[in-house]
Amino acid sequence: MILIADSGATKTEWGCVSRDGNTRIGFFSQGYNPNYITGTQIVADIRANMPKELDPNLVDEIYFYGAGVTPLQYPFMEKTLREVFTKAGKVFIAMDTLASCRALLQNEPGFAAILGTGANSCLYDGCNEGLNVDSCGFILGDEGSGGNLGKRLITDYIRRNMPPKVYELVGKELGHNNDELLDIIYTKPFPNRFCAQYARFINEHLDFDPYFPDLVTDAFRQFFLLIVTHYPDYQKYTFNAVGSVAYYFKPLLQPVVEEFGMRMGLILKAPMEGLIKYHLNNG
Repeated sequence: MILIADSGATKTEWGCVSRDGNTRIGFFSQGYNPNYITGTQIVADIRANMPKELDPNLVDEIYFYGAGVTPLQYPFMEKTLREVFTKAGKVFIAMDTLASCRALLQNEPGFAAILGTGANSCLYDGCNEGLNVDSCGFILGDEGSGGNLGKRLITDYIRRNMPPKVYELVGKELGHNNDELLDIIYTKPFPNRFCAQYARFINEHLDFDPYFPDLVTDAFRQFFLLIVTHYPDYQKYTFNAVGSVAYYFKPLLQPVVEEFGMRMGLILKAPMEGLIKYHLNNG
């Protein structure tokens, strides 16, 4: 059995499939960014969420793609996964950007992005991830991501940088005063997840006031200005992306893509089906 994992900042989607493609088992667990979680916690969480019909001893190939999993952390992730799947012969670890490339482009070269809780992007040669302009993560960057949208919303709320009716609406949604919000973001774990949860609220209120679509559009423009435009000849590629932000905000994303001289390509909510297709065709 082949086990594929797409691990983002918020959750991990698992897909276990037989080489003939006839047997499929899927499940979800929390996200495993090794910068924020220990190996012991990962092992416990996998075992707690793994369905009974999945026998870990039958898994002989693992392909794990993770947010924040840099090459320095590949050995850590491999060791951790082998604690659960002890019979696996092959354990392949890579960044989540390669997952987006393979899901979106299969074996064709091109440009791929991630716009979910976090953001990332890269060029792809049809086999391996190539040039990557670093998104710098939640604290320093991640422009255009769900975490970035939520952070912008909260910052504007604290500074009252929004129309009065929007301020009242956002205050009811946040449910915290300024000091509590700052405490959550600066002292509690996973501030990126906390901020990203408000992307759905933003999406649900796009028609309430121009503030909301303007916030999203500006975030996408910053993603292009600070990241996408730094790729050589970026305008010759179509813009392909995976992630809930790209998927649900596509009507606002497309005009920005075209504004920067690219054509809209494939947008996927999640990469799992594309990854399964890729690994069944590239055994």
